[in-house]
Amino acid sequence: MTHDRSKSKTPDTLPDKQGGGAVPRPVSASAEIAAFVAKARATSPMAQGARGRLVFALDATLSRQPTWDLACELQADMFSEAAALGNLDIRLVYYRGASECRASGWISDSVRLAKLMRKIECQGGQTQIGRVLGDVRREAIAAGVRAVVFVGDAMEEPVDELCRKAGELGLLKVPVFMFQEGADPIAEQAFREIARLTGGAWCRFDPGAAAQLSELLRAAAAYASGGREALLRLSKMTSGAAKLLGQMR
Repeated sequence: MTHDRSKSKTPDTLPDKQGGGAVPRPVSASAEIAAFVAKARATSPMAQGARGRLVFALDATLSRQPTWDLACELQADMFSEAAALGNLDIRLVYYRGASECRASGWISDSVRLAKLMRKIECQGGQTQIGRVLGDVRREAIAAGVRAVVFVGDAMEEPVDELCRKAGELGLLKVPVFMFQEGADPIAEQAFREIARLTGGAWCRFDPGAAAQLSELLRAAAAYASGGREALLRLSKMTSGAAKLLGQMR
């Protein structure tokens, strides 16, 4: 993870006409967990059989540029997998620089998502995974979220705070699939715990490994579109889906 603060020509916001924008800085929860969960379950559209919704979150700090470019190419695999199972909307969330964390609106086609991603350049900075988890929690309550994909290689935040936020997502039944590039042991420990607390899964992929990442993204999309049964069917054909299914509780 680099800490280069060099400037970029990239706009500070995602050019998304359907809403979204800067993810607010985290604030302290004012309600007790029980009240929070009751409200979320009562208002979540997912309980009413709404379209599958997947949050696609990426570390966009400077060291991530090669993987960002790879993700641009592979994100269509998620839509392709979902097409055979049902409808899927994806919300892109990314962080970069000193304190920038942005989110798009909900996107329903791969061409539009790819266009958005290609306009973003990675910048040096530290991780902001906590802000990503906070955004997911808000969307889970407001619009419903079936699953989260996170792709990154580092963790530079207080792990206990990340675990608290992950625990809230676990209560909301929103699994987080943590896909780790490389072998940083600090990141692995945190990513594994986030996955465990949310009922999701952790998997490592090699830097630049397109086939590995493609399988993992397809598996996450299958779950977001068709639930555990869809992931089970895909696990009989790909090792990526089998790895996720083996960890999910």
